[in-house]
Amino acid sequence: MSEQIRIPFSPPDITEAEIAEVADALRSGWITTGPKTKQLERELADFLGTERVACLGSATAALECALRALGIGPGDEVITSAYTYTASCSPICHIGATPVLCDVAAGSYEMDYSQLERLVTPRTKAIIPVDLGGVMCDYDALLTAIDAFGGAWSPANARQEAIGRIAVVSDSAHALGSVRHGKRAGQVADLSTFSFHAVKNFTTAEGGAVTWRAGLFDAEELYHEFMLMSLHGQSKDALAKTKAGAWEYDVAFPGWKCNMTDLQAGLGLAQMRRYPGMLARRRAMIARYQDNLADMDLSIMQHYRAADGSDASRADDAAARADATQESSSGHLMLVRLNGRGQAFRNRVIEHMAEAGVATNVHYQPLPLLTAYKNLGFDIADFPNVYAQFENEITLPLHTKLTDVDIDEVSRALHAAYTQAEAEGLK
Repeated sequence: MSEQIRIPFSPPDITEAEIAEVADALRSGWITTGPKTKQLERELADFLGTERVACLGSATAALECALRALGIGPGDEVITSAYTYTASCSPICHIGATPVLCDVAAGSYEMDYSQLERLVTPRTKAIIPVDLGGVMCDYDALLTAIDAFGGAWSPANARQEAIGRIAVVSDSAHALGSVRHGKRAGQVADLSTFSFHAVKNFTTAEGGAVTWRAGLFDAEELYHEFMLMSLHGQSKDALAKTKAGAWEYDVAFPGWKCNMTDLQAGLGLAQMRRYPGMLARRRAMIARYQDNLADMDLSIMQHYRAADGSDASRADDAAARADATQESSSGHLMLVRLNGRGQAFRNRVIEHMAEAGVATNVHYQPLPLLTAYKNLGFDIADFPNVYAQFENEITLPLHTKLTDVDIDEVSRALHAAYTQAEAEGLK
């Protein structure tokens, strides 16, 4: 085994610009929620093309707050994918609702929308699609499937009534900057949540955000509610209380504690200025990987597609912006499947690559394989397509600290590891 990983999987891309913003926050005296957090919210809303953005302590908190804002709770059901990280599903449990898992379509990382008809019941209040790897789901197909539901659906409150159907609350943790059919992630689902965790394309170390479709709700009212939820239900944050004579506050309800700090937001403000260039770099890296691995029997996640469905990863940025029908991922994960191989072969490839100094990962271990969800009664045997995707998937390093030389080294390591596993007689 190599004593040192030369190419790590996903280190944060931090420059002097981020350090300067954090130092500025430290010198300002505002290290909790303050002016930098509010500025980041405004800049994210401009970037996403939405009315408001509420920055919170994590994407998990954002998803839980989104469900709570819709009044979903005990007695309700929420559907999500079985092929995702626990953070897509645990908020359903946190609010006391019942999680319902859906298999993916064959050969896909997306939920099988044709299965929704048998999964949806009159108790279903929301569906959480997952924009895995930064590729936006087919929201048109999802909404068509929801509309085809012939059973009884009744709203429990004004917000559910405003949506007029089962709510779509996206887990867009990976998808900041992704586009499909001319609309950005954040503009399509009724509410959308994003992650700014340390391993994400855009990071605030820890943190996340929630936004919503324009015109659907009273934006100021909903934003204020998210702020209340994030700070104990307290009517004023620390910034508001600094105004002369404004020390008094109320607690509207026993809320939670998941606010973003100005230290985190400082990171985000610097990342925001760099983000278009970081997205362009990811596109170039994916194209290089595809060229390097073209001779292998692999299925590589398609991040960029033209209107006719053809691969567009090599299209220049100007052409991509001009084609509003083009699908443009955030390029978050380099998901690769070893066609026809099983879990033992995949795992051995990972070991050989580690020995060569290259860190890899797997996205994800399906929820029905995890103890928490087994204990809820889920069985991987009921999700055959999910298991087929998982058993031979390997995620290669894809981050903006990689050089072209690094990508070539990772590609050579994958070739060599595959050959070694094959020579060992693994299937």
